[in-house]
Amino acid sequence: MYTSKRPLVHLSRRLWIAGLVFLLLLAGLVADLAAHGLVWQQGWYLTGEEEPLAQARGFVEWLGNFTRRLPDTRPEVVPALAQVNPYGINTFLQQEVEPEKRERQVQMIADAGIHWIRQEFPWADIEIHGRGDFIDRRNDPNGVDAWAKYDHIVDLAEQYGLEIQVRLSSPPDWSRADGHARGYFAPPDDFDDYASFAAAVAERYRGRLRTFQVWNEPNIYPEWGEQPVDPEAYTDLLCRTYRALKAVDPEIVVIAGALAQTISLDGRDLSDLIFLQRMYDAGAAECFDVMSVQAYGLFSGPTDRRMRPTTINIARHLWIRDIMVQNGDADTAIWISEMNWNPVPGPEEAPDIANRFNYGQVTLDQQARWVPLAYERARQEWPWVGVINFWFFKRADDSERNQSWVYFRMVEPDFTPLPVYDALRDYIAPHPFP
Repeated sequence: MYTSKRPLVHLSRRLWIAGLVFLLLLAGLVADLAAHGLVWQQGWYLTGEEEPLAQARGFVEWLGNFTRRLPDTRPEVVPALAQVNPYGINTFLQQEVEPEKRERQVQMIADAGIHWIRQEFPWADIEIHGRGDFIDRRNDPNGVDAWAKYDHIVDLAEQYGLEIQVRLSSPPDWSRADGHARGYFAPPDDFDDYASFAAAVAERYRGRLRTFQVWNEPNIYPEWGEQPVDPEAYTDLLCRTYRALKAVDPEIVVIAGALAQTISLDGRDLSDLIFLQRMYDAGAAECFDVMSVQAYGLFSGPTDRRMRPTTINIARHLWIRDIMVQNGDADTAIWISEMNWNPVPGPEEAPDIANRFNYGQVTLDQQARWVPLAYERARQEWPWVGVINFWFFKRADDSERNQSWVYFRMVEPDFTPLPVYDALRDYIAPHPFP
């Protein structure tokens, strides 16, 4: 029997053409990714990933957004305290012994166009030896005024046109019967002692300092001490302090303690989402004017749009906003107390760094590119977000260089600026507030 070979020839030709088209498409995709073309840009926009394989994995994870309820953020509701200058930075001015170094920090911050400094007023460094005792006798038996250093910081902020977010934390040993046996950050035995200290700070700087933050990261270890975290106890502390501060000046803005990003449920750390809901259940809604969160990018960039309650990325605060909306608190702004990416060096460059990758790892170039983009995304997409504080400006010396968190800094201890300093300054200049 005779069988024509023509169909096989046609099939072979079609397969050859299909293979050629596939190879051309693959080559085009490779070229696009290599040149950061349209496909790469879309992958970056959705996943915050810059490597193609990570983009592919991230895209699959992003598709999961369509299988679950997404946060209800009520973007049409713009809280009054979200309409403020967004540019802030964390400082450790109290660590600088020389007053001229404090001033140099503040001057560099102002020169960059940054408006806010989030500065700790450590309780243990001001009311040092006992209730109502503001004389520092740690190094001088005759004592010196414990307020003097903080008076200088407030003077500098006013001189350079900056506003201070006062972070009230770090209890003194005398405030706990067991001293620091439960950790240096454990809360005081009597929450009214903390509230009284907060009121003393507010009274001293009445009319000069307006924003006060009550504690820091109460939902994670060791910020609530060597003990399980306790949303109800923190709410009690917050409410007592809120009332004490408002009694000094009703115009004071009370910021809730910044919630750390975590999905842990082990009691030592507690999911920020669960912690906040328990705060609301305990009556916290009437005890703060601004909600506060941390917003570290960690392992992905500022454009990451993967949304699930178990994902930790820079957009996690959308779930915080969702909880606020569900509790009738859409009119309350969120301020971001700490935001950044960590350009921690690799083991070849610095082999002795502990817990090197706890906070992710980026290059100095990525940090410099991504930080301005974080401010831009907030400006474009998150109308409920007010201040975003970069973490952090500098430390006073190099003694902690074996700690991975030290590499978040914007400026070296010797005042050498890193690339992110210039990048943020160059972003702020054409995007001033308002």
